[in-house]
Amino acid sequence: MLTKNSIVTILSCATLLVTTQKSQAQENEIHERSSVYVAPTDPLVKEKLDKWEDQKFGMLIHWGVYSVPGIMESWNLCSEAWIERDTTTTYTDYKKWYWNLNKIFNPVNFNPDQWANAAEKAGMKYVVFTTKHHDGFNMFDTQYSDYKITNGPFQNNPKANVAKYVFEAFRKKDFMIGAYFSKPDWHSQYFWWDKYATPNRNANYDIEKYADRWNKFKQFSYNQISELMHDYGSIDLLWLDGGWVRPKETVNDEVRAWGAPIPEASQDINMPRIAEMARKAQPGIIFADRTVHGPYENYQTPERKVPDTKLNNPWESCLPLGNNWGYVPNDPFKSPTTVIHTLVEVVAKGGNLLLGVGPQPDGLLPLEVVEKLEAIGAWLDKNGDAIYNTRAIDAYEDGNVYFTKNDDTIYAIALFEDGEALPKTITISKNIPEKKPTIKLLSTGKKVDYKIKNNQLIISIPKEVRNQKNSAALAFSIR
Repeated sequence: MLTKNSIVTILSCATLLVTTQKSQAQENEIHERSSVYVAPTDPLVKEKLDKWEDQKFGMLIHWGVYSVPGIMESWNLCSEAWIERDTTTTYTDYKKWYWNLNKIFNPVNFNPDQWANAAEKAGMKYVVFTTKHHDGFNMFDTQYSDYKITNGPFQNNPKANVAKYVFEAFRKKDFMIGAYFSKPDWHSQYFWWDKYATPNRNANYDIEKYADRWNKFKQFSYNQISELMHDYGSIDLLWLDGGWVRPKETVNDEVRAWGAPIPEASQDINMPRIAEMARKAQPGIIFADRTVHGPYENYQTPERKVPDTKLNNPWESCLPLGNNWGYVPNDPFKSPTTVIHTLVEVVAKGGNLLLGVGPQPDGLLPLEVVEKLEAIGAWLDKNGDAIYNTRAIDAYEDGNVYFTKNDDTIYAIALFEDGEALPKTITISKNIPEKKPTIKLLSTGKKVDYKIKNNQLIISIPKEVRNQKNSAALAFSIR
């Protein structure tokens, strides 16, 4: 029969085992990501990447024909088991309906300055705009496809070449400029050939048997990216989505874990050739060949999640403000507090946050989105020193407090939920200064009282601050 002490011992051992396993899993994640990351060697790329790491907060804009009916971007065209469509419509009819949305996509209120103003007020510093998603609809005036915004009801608008004016609007705000480009193109006959059915996201024909057709797709991709690199001003980031289009030898267990069908043949589009052209046209440009570990994944891009632990490579969490990347009516948006907390956690772990928004089909950002972005920016206006130009430290978290660093200043950022009463003090057990520091509350710029006792830093929160409502986070500089 087990004694009380025996049970306690067993439970303690079990707890230790679970904790050890979790710690080991976190270490494995760090090791795995570190082992597959290939740091750039080009001095211009390294310089631009360092600048990008200072920006911390960016806007990802999904906008295309899918905004007209307000549905998920592109994926309803894909005939995979996880996709749900109207059961009364055949797949062939659905594709015809989707392809024809370009005939009614007429964003007469298109206002990229509104987008850039909203991003600036949010405290964002860079933008990534979808020049083409998987559906193949081009939001720029490509000469290699008729399926584009400049071939339809919007074609005579002075700003019909949408990508050009989006990039210009954000450039005026001194944003770093990113061009999202989908490697797969489901509208192209060189990728989804009408001769065959389209069972999944991959090329729907035997690439080895029809090598000439695949070579035409590679040239098509090269030509379109070349247009973006040569005709649309200075571009800082080339954000390549569609990670299943990749060399066969790069398919690993991480890719298999997606559960997506793995093609038998290599879907290689010759990134070395594309990269050489792009870097000649745009010296120092950063490549984000998403999930394809190697020399063209200059930073990593976990999607819809924040890593469990600090990562030592450049990285960026991409998350939508709502449930969807593009515009969907009545999409439930995250609160400003949720976004602020996510931003703080991401930055403390060494990453950037790329927040996804979707303009309406008329070309304006929804008012609710603008209001939420402004609320996020109001916090960053007062607390941005703890976010921008900072780097992660090993002891990055202590309960609800996250830490960042810039030179000899440590920032401690305490997170609070909406409506939560602020405590009189915040107690910190990590990153205790060796010498007597000066501690300021960033939102007021004033020094605060504190004491160090039993190797803990106890910071007092001023009464006037505690009386404020909806304090998403309090940031302190410790120097």
